[in-house]
Amino acid sequence: MYYILIKIMLIVRNLSSASAAITRIHRLKYFRHYPTKVILPDGSSITIRYHEPRQIIKLPLDISTLSEAEAKARLERRRPKTKVKEQQEDVAHFDARKYLNLIKKK
Repeated sequence: MYYILIKIMLIVRNLSSASAAITRIHRLKYFRHYPTKVILPDGSSITIRYHEPRQIIKLPLDISTLSEAEAKARLERRRPKTKVKEQQEDVAHFDARKYLNLIKKK
């Protein structure tokens, strides 16, 4: 009789949705998923549960589906920008005699 009662309790426990709240979660692996926003290639976004804590995942755009002008513009934005070299200006000559009138004599 005791064996049948335990078996019935196990069946009821497995069918209960609150069993995880009473005891531990009965899984072999414990997963933690984080809410993450996925940006699709067309610009729309959806929220998914992701295994790493990230805020945004942007999916790549297939360049073959773009027009030639759009593809060329995108490839230009990918290229590293050339740095503009600044020319050093000549340092103005400092003339100390110009400020002699501002010095107080004791």
